Amino acid sequence: MRLIALTATLATTLLPVLAHADAAEDALEARHGYMKMLALNMGTLSGMAKGEIAYDEAAASKAGSNIEALSGYAVADLFIEGTAMGEVDDSEALPAIWENPDQFAQKFAALSEAAAGAGEAVKGGQENVAPALQKLGGTCKDCHDDFRKK
Repeated sequence: MRLIALTATLATTLLPVLAHADAAEDALEARHGYMKMLALNMGTLSGMAKGEIAYDEAAASKAGSNIEALSGYAVADLFIEGTAMGEVDDSEALPAIWENPDQFAQKFAALSEAAAGAGEAVKGGQENVAPALQKLGGTCKDCHDDFRKK
């Protein structure tokens, strides 16, 4: 009988810990996927701006529109407690995110502002890609400088 009681006590004690571990891993995996999607679309624009990829208005507009759509996602929700660098494997998120949540939220709001109209801004020729990319890249850098491991 004591074994059953001990097993039940351990199970109810460990379940929240295990559930949190799964939530942290899921949040980190989703965060990495989100950042990868941003990077792929930024890479398309960067390649076109540098002339490494031939300018293709449809592809540029699609990449800009994708970034605009991604910037509307509530990605801050993926930065849950316990997912900072050193708390879970493969995290580059600095503790400053949780120490300065309002500033962190402002950085993502700046991305949304920079991305507004990006799909249209890159139309009309290769010369239009670089200014849009600089605007977007500046907000990425600004956030990474404060909240991501160098």
